Amino acid sequence: MFSHVMVGVSDLEASRKFYDALLGTLGMGPGVANKSRYFYRSPTGLFAITIPINGEPATHGNGSTIGFSAPSPEQVNAFHAAGVANGGTTCEDPPGWREGAAGPLYLAYLRDPDNNKICALHRPAK
Repeated sequence: MFSHVMVGVSDLEASRKFYDALLGTLGMGPGVANKSRYFYRSPTGLFAITIPINGEPATHGNGSTIGFSAPSPEQVNAFHAAGVANGGTTCEDPPGWREGAAGPLYLAYLRDPDNNKICALHRPAK
């Protein structure tokens, strides 16, 4: 459904360090620079960080969450640990299983250095 997701950041290099570490736990290589942006490519889509091109401050979306798929609970935990170690802050419940209408999910939520809410999600095979 989506071709890409891009978030605005206030410190491009601090955010690159954060996302290089975080997304590296999911098997993505370091961000590729393009002007005032970094792009992270996977077989299923693209994630990018950018200094806002309109010159206004970067802001987070209140109520927004960007979710990254993870193949295992261990990778969700690694994602969370890498995020916290590189300037992110944990939010919501600790990493773990959640039960809901969609069935069991293993989730970990973080705020990036600009307060964007992100998560890693593992959905077990049925």
